[in-house]
Amino acid sequence: MPSAPAEIKPEASTRLPVWLKLVYGSGDFGLSSIGMMRSIFYAIFLTDVVGLDPRLASFGALVGIIWDAINDPLVGILSDRARSPFGRRRIFLLVFAVPFGISFVLLWTTPPWDNQLALLVFVTLTFMLVDTLSTLVSVPFLALTPEITKGYDERTALAGFRTIFQISGQFCVVVFVPMIVDRAIESGLSQQQGLMISGGMFGLIAIISYLSITFSIKEDPNSAYPDRIPVLTTLKTAWQNIPFRYAVGIYLLNGSAVDLAAVIFPFFLLYWVSRGDLLAKTNLFGYDLALESAFFGVLMLFAAIALPFWMRFSRGRNKQMAYVYGILFFCLVEVFIYMVQPGQMNRLLVLGALAGIGLSAAYILPDSIFPDIIEWDELRTRKRQEGIYYGARAFIRKFTGALVMFVALQALGWAKYQTPPHDAVQFSQSASALRMIRLLVSPVAASMFLIAAGIAFFYPLTRDKHARIQRLLAKRNQTSSKL
Repeated sequence: MPSAPAEIKPEASTRLPVWLKLVYGSGDFGLSSIGMMRSIFYAIFLTDVVGLDPRLASFGALVGIIWDAINDPLVGILSDRARSPFGRRRIFLLVFAVPFGISFVLLWTTPPWDNQLALLVFVTLTFMLVDTLSTLVSVPFLALTPEITKGYDERTALAGFRTIFQISGQFCVVVFVPMIVDRAIESGLSQQQGLMISGGMFGLIAIISYLSITFSIKEDPNSAYPDRIPVLTTLKTAWQNIPFRYAVGIYLLNGSAVDLAAVIFPFFLLYWVSRGDLLAKTNLFGYDLALESAFFGVLMLFAAIALPFWMRFSRGRNKQMAYVYGILFFCLVEVFIYMVQPGQMNRLLVLGALAGIGLSAAYILPDSIFPDIIEWDELRTRKRQEGIYYGARAFIRKFTGALVMFVALQALGWAKYQTPPHDAVQFSQSASALRMIRLLVSPVAASMFLIAAGIAFFYPLTRDKHARIQRLLAKRNQTSSKL
């Protein structure tokens, strides 16, 4: 790590040093770790470990949606208006890095109660606390992006570094968490304790990364503080930003499709592909891995490998067209995943590798368009309101995650999904539950991706239009400096 913080240069032509991109990008490792653990393991944790009925467990996520609607925009506004020796954004990282890391463990903490309602209240309150700590870190962290660079391609590169850490965090979660849980069980601990140990390890990494960002990146001292205007007026102003509306549609559908696949795939792997073998393993490169580790590991590995391709593709064309092509490829793979039959593990691993190539576009490209939206807003309103937009972005992302978990668990409950006994290693679900799992994991998720690609196709901020916005802003700033 460099000995002194790097001052952020505002000029569009400035190329960022690689070390700065690495330090800033590392922040996504923590966010993606807890996000992936929650996306993949939390639903099946509530049903198969906590023992909640799926339809009852879904209401915990519903309450989380309501809480998200309150805390995300508020943190965005606080981030815009905060004043401290560490700037507007980094003070949040300094104060909340450690509590955020601890929340990784809290998420998997539940008392040994038999009362379903009491368990629901406990996990809901825990979910709300973890969500609040995540917001207090994620919104200021993401709002740093437009201040770090104003270049069209540099922002894509910065999003690429973030995505590398994002996928790395997700890869580590899907590969190592099942291994840690299995080792914990073999040592006489419970599955829940294995998840808590996993959370503690990833939480420690998150703490280190956010403290590194706090002391390595210096915020732009010339960044203006926004006027104190009412919350509803500010949100109304954001909605009047036409490109922001397109971005909302893309984020809503893209995030929903990603989260739905993440929530349902463990059920799909355990109850459909492995025929109910809850300890199913497969051999990959000579190693016996849990089926979940092997599939998600291959998926994330090829998503990471495909990142440079999509970054280079977006440089030759507009970002949104690269996203459209990637999503169309992913949806084609989804068709073949739906055709996978029980026991076809090797075929599923090959499809997982192909799916990772398309999924890579879904990770990097929506994030890279967001800073451009903020400058469109600045040109129109003469205000920099990064916190508001990134607060809205964080809300949309977590809203989709909670909503998807609610709908998915409700669907499983109505399809007569049954919780296996605690000591079961082989358990079969009903035909209706298996049918619902297959529908959710492929046709439903693919449909949402296709609609998101359709919205992206008509996204108005192309490379040429963004360059024009930059020129107009530079001209305005030059005129203002002369007055």
